[in-house]
Amino acid sequence: MENTGKHLDRWNNCLQIISQIVEPQHFETWFKKIRPVSLVDSTLTVEVPSDFFREYLEESYLDVIKKTLKRVIGADARLNYLIRPVTNQMPMRLPEGPGNPPVNKSVGISSYQPSGNPGPFVYPGLQKIQIDPRLLPVYNFSNLVAGDCNRLAISAGNDIALNPGKTPFNPLFIFGGPGLGKTHVANAIGLAIKEKYPDLVVLYVTGNEFKTQYMDAVYVRNKLTDFLAYYMKIDVLIIDDIQDLVGQGNQTAFFNIFNHLHQNSKQLILTSDRSPAELQNFEDRLLSRFKWGLSVELTHPDYATRLAMLKARAFREGMNIGDDVLEYLASNIQTNFRELEGALISVAAHAALSKEENSVELASRVTRKIVGIEVNNVTIDKVQKAVCDYFNITRESLLSPSRKRQIVQARQISMYLCRSMITNCSLSSIGAETGGKDHATVLHACATVADLMATDKTFKRYVSDLESMLAPSVR
Repeated sequence: MENTGKHLDRWNNCLQIISQIVEPQHFETWFKKIRPVSLVDSTLTVEVPSDFFREYLEESYLDVIKKTLKRVIGADARLNYLIRPVTNQMPMRLPEGPGNPPVNKSVGISSYQPSGNPGPFVYPGLQKIQIDPRLLPVYNFSNLVAGDCNRLAISAGNDIALNPGKTPFNPLFIFGGPGLGKTHVANAIGLAIKEKYPDLVVLYVTGNEFKTQYMDAVYVRNKLTDFLAYYMKIDVLIIDDIQDLVGQGNQTAFFNIFNHLHQNSKQLILTSDRSPAELQNFEDRLLSRFKWGLSVELTHPDYATRLAMLKARAFREGMNIGDDVLEYLASNIQTNFRELEGALISVAAHAALSKEENSVELASRVTRKIVGIEVNNVTIDKVQKAVCDYFNITRESLLSPSRKRQIVQARQISMYLCRSMITNCSLSSIGAETGGKDHATVLHACATVADLMATDKTFKRYVSDLESMLAPSVR
């Protein structure tokens, strides 16, 4: 039988005892947030903010809780947990849980004729198949923290979701370094399209998977025509990491699929770790088609965006991490979202397992040894300052259009060092920060420096000296 009203009294009695055992700060953090829900016979049900919160309680304070419950409720005391729904917490724009994966309708696959349509999962006699969209529900727009680094891609994605295949953004080519959210944005567009147009057939596939399917269709099943027919039935095709699509055969197949889908106003969304102009070993006819629509770069998130992401993720997971720790992580990990999340999880896990308090000192120790934020602290600003100091020139001269030999040489070395020493720094980013140069100029500068280093000992010493000056930043 439930003892109406007794659960609150009994839990308050428990809190009084626990407060005498646990340190005040830990008591405030981990016990004040527990809400009593009901007391049925000897079973007390409480509500906690998250599963992470529950795991930490049981890992750190299980013995205290057990003894206290037995003292207050009796020898048969039991404790049940309820995870507090996000809707019961303070209103915020938060990452959402996985939810239900979208489902495509069944589509008919016609027998392929020389000019028709084909796919690797189509077998003789099979008239209708259901294509799994392969979208991850957690990668939606609600879970995406927007900032200057990705605002254009998100805006274009929302426009596409309203009218897929009918906007000027076809194809949408999203490029940038690893961990900047390319897969998240592409998935979010697919999910938004499925939500608004449930009957459209959406498919997410990686460049490697497409290549493997092609090889299986050609060399194992002898079903190239089915392979083509399968992909030509897609209404929204998302190919992640298109840079992996190397090889003449699969590029020819993709060229035919691309043309068919584009001509029939089907939406194409492609992601890559580099811009179309920087892709190597791709046919020119494919590269020209990649540039038909909108190419948008995802850049490194600024401080405000990094901090907003950390706060959202910490709140979602129920992590009790102070703003000073989040601000430390946001200030020191400037590379990408993936490393930020890894650092956050590492700090929370170390605090829980070692029973340490979350602090800036702990965050510094964990990120230095585990995440490695000090492995590469070189920035474009640091490179440019080092070059200016070394050659005794002003920053204004370095970034100016001056064609003086010394200035040109220093500018080229600066771009070369940025490319070689800064992780995930694109040619377009370097050019934009070097007086507004385009990627082709940066590429030419890097090639020129590499050639001169191989033939001119004095020039090579310049570069080696600068690398040594910058080396402390990469240890």
